[in-house]
Amino acid sequence: MEKMKAVVLHGPNNYPDNFEVMQIDKPVCGDNEILLKMEAAALCGTDKRIFTGAKTKGVRPDSVVGHEICGVIEQVGKNVSGYAAGERVAIANVIPCGHCPACLSGRENACMDRKAIGYEFNGGFEEYVLVPEICITSGNVVKLPDDVSFEAGALIEPLACCIRGLKNTGTGFNDTVLIIGAGPIGLMHLELSLIAGAKKVIVSELDAGKRELAKKLGAARVIDSANEDLAKVVMEETNGEGVDRIVMAIGVNALVNQILGLAKKGGTVCLFAGFPKGRISEIDPSIIHYNELNVTGSTAYKRSDYLQAADMVRTKKIDLDAIVSDTFTLDEFKEAFALHMAGTGLKIVIKP
Repeated sequence: MEKMKAVVLHGPNNYPDNFEVMQIDKPVCGDNEILLKMEAAALCGTDKRIFTGAKTKGVRPDSVVGHEICGVIEQVGKNVSGYAAGERVAIANVIPCGHCPACLSGRENACMDRKAIGYEFNGGFEEYVLVPEICITSGNVVKLPDDVSFEAGALIEPLACCIRGLKNTGTGFNDTVLIIGAGPIGLMHLELSLIAGAKKVIVSELDAGKRELAKKLGAARVIDSANEDLAKVVMEETNGEGVDRIVMAIGVNALVNQILGLAKKGGTVCLFAGFPKGRISEIDPSIIHYNELNVTGSTAYKRSDYLQAADMVRTKKIDLDAIVSDTFTLDEFKEAFALHMAGTGLKIVIKP
């Protein structure tokens, strides 16, 4: 059996000794499958929770994770049509069942029986990824032109998540928007808000480098909330009204109540980031009640969101390459993940 290099997660416990870069069997492409040569697989905030055991649903012991993936088709099964070896593709990793109550009510992103690459199927932190039949027949393998970088192709997945978040938040023409956190997700929300027609986007971020990039990507005001009064600045920027839309792009429970108080009457707050399960946020419900606030969450993406994200990347409507800060090889994965955990990088991409 031919071998390949992969990052194998042995289980949710004993971080950072629960994973290793090792040789495993290279997948054999079946008649109804595609074998993908991984060219870029990005690290995500969810990966932090998976590797540290905070997120375990769908994650198998001794498996390969990584769900932000782009590569080149190495081999196509004889029963697969519409794809050919050598084509550059990105993978929409979330595969809805199509028949559960959530899917049937138009919320396939919240499918009750979804499958996903990087969870039930091995993911992108390996040299070759086997794309199963269910992923192909669901339309989750998306072709890209050669002028789209592999890094940008991998970031279509988080961009699709942000598009779902933007739709849930309702950001549109002439809105004022506050984004909490200028990591990759916050910066994508910044770019999308401006594309959607927001007249002013304010970004709060502790890291000076990330604030600088947010300014470069179009933020009207960046705030260092460690040294500036966030509420005061927001009210100054909105004539005392508060903002129309708020996106929490960091999952810090202790901030939720403070952030609710920055929305204008009738405004919307999207708790976008992954918050630790089981941890409670204390909130003053009168803020929601008297200000008639809309509070929403956002999970994953619909396939239509992913296709829209891919189209934005193809047509250069959004700059994802600007968000990539570091690239590492599979052999350097431990170093890459340490940087990811430290939070000092921006978007870190693994290349074979």
